[in-house]
Amino acid sequence: MKIAIIGGGYVGLVSAACFAEFGVEVAVAETDPSRLNRLLAGEMPIYEPGLEALVASNRAAGRLSFTGALPEAIAGAEAVFIAVGTPSRRGGGHADLTYVFAAAEQVLRALDHPAVLVTKSTVPVGTGRKLAALAAQLRPDLAIEVASNPEFLREGSAIGDFMRPDRVVVGAETEHARTILRALYRPLNLIETPILMTGLETAELIKYAANAFLAMKVTFINEMADLCESVGADVHDVARGMGLDGRIGRKFLHPGPGFGGSCFPKDTLALARIAQDARAPSRLTEAVVAVNEARKAGLGRRIIDAAAIDLRGKRIAILGLAFKPETDDMRDSPAIPAIEALAETGATIIAYDPAAMAAAKPLLPGSIQFAETASQAIAGADLLVVMTEWNEFRALAPARLAQAMPGRVIVDLRNIFDPAAMRAAGFVYHGVGRGSRPTGDATVDPETDEDQ
Repeated sequence: MKIAIIGGGYVGLVSAACFAEFGVEVAVAETDPSRLNRLLAGEMPIYEPGLEALVASNRAAGRLSFTGALPEAIAGAEAVFIAVGTPSRRGGGHADLTYVFAAAEQVLRALDHPAVLVTKSTVPVGTGRKLAALAAQLRPDLAIEVASNPEFLREGSAIGDFMRPDRVVVGAETEHARTILRALYRPLNLIETPILMTGLETAELIKYAANAFLAMKVTFINEMADLCESVGADVHDVARGMGLDGRIGRKFLHPGPGFGGSCFPKDTLALARIAQDARAPSRLTEAVVAVNEARKAGLGRRIIDAAAIDLRGKRIAILGLAFKPETDDMRDSPAIPAIEALAETGATIIAYDPAAMAAAKPLLPGSIQFAETASQAIAGADLLVVMTEWNEFRALAPARLAQAMPGRVIVDLRNIFDPAAMRAAGFVYHGVGRGSRPTGDATVDPETDEDQ
């Protein structure tokens, strides 16, 4: 089988490499010259563990190719996947489908054989119907079927999510389209992955509903963390006590500075708008959006209040810039508003992230300095702020920090450090949702799953 994927971004590239690993011949059409040149040179335009090796091995095997010529990519393809961006539209929060429909029109005009047109991008309910109407209008001479196959990939663990998914969702209304999609995912039968066949609208809504529910869990535990700080409880004990209930589960109960990334912010906002337009408003989703935005907006003040000193002329070390570890994605990262607020204090800010500094530089104030290592960032710091829970930060010993930092204040927005150990080393330690009273033996789960 041969398929084509339109768009060599995060979703398109990961999906292409993984389908190729399944044994499918995959051609990726990428119109951005810079990104295409990097792909042709074997360079990854995104940071994702294991992706470079997977792409290289499948290119060497002849199953994966990249091209800037869309007709070349779709030649002979039984299915054409649209995997382009659907950012939030300015001013309203609706998903911007400009790229989706532009790609679909190009595909439809270039096709010379019947094919299944599949949306891999996250698209609002009703998009599949509109694409089917467009296909009927532009190519009445061809049997073009439309399907929806939403992705559920978490940045930092996308390859594992694709190869060992919880489920595969396919929205299709013809047996031929369902047969094609089943054949593509046949290797997952070996691990008994559920493949859920639905209608178009249902598949499109599943993606939004799943992301909104997970974002709701993150937002709920963040509100519980604030409550814990007020009453002297420990949010990790609370999260563990909740998560041991099988009806709730432990995932996405990790308190922090608020969710960011490429999915949760735009998808929750889009779902709220979809529901409003359908006259079935989702008040819970609207609240999640509002609470999360307020949390991120207040981070700077939270850090400044914790420092309890005049920060003008002081040195602040920021560890982590990406919205989560194992990615270089800065989209809606909580670090951005926090650093913007800190920059206004007149402090000298030195930031370090293992992967995201190149992406972060154009998004942050020009006064921000960037260190080459965590140790370099920490050296001489009056205040340390942990924004992202990279594993290398977890290994920083209290004694080492005390030796490197003249200051004694740590604001740990990811709760990666042991409060007792930090306080024993002489630090004034501020975590998230960790009350001052003694707590039990609940451990902090290092897993990060705050986004798709």
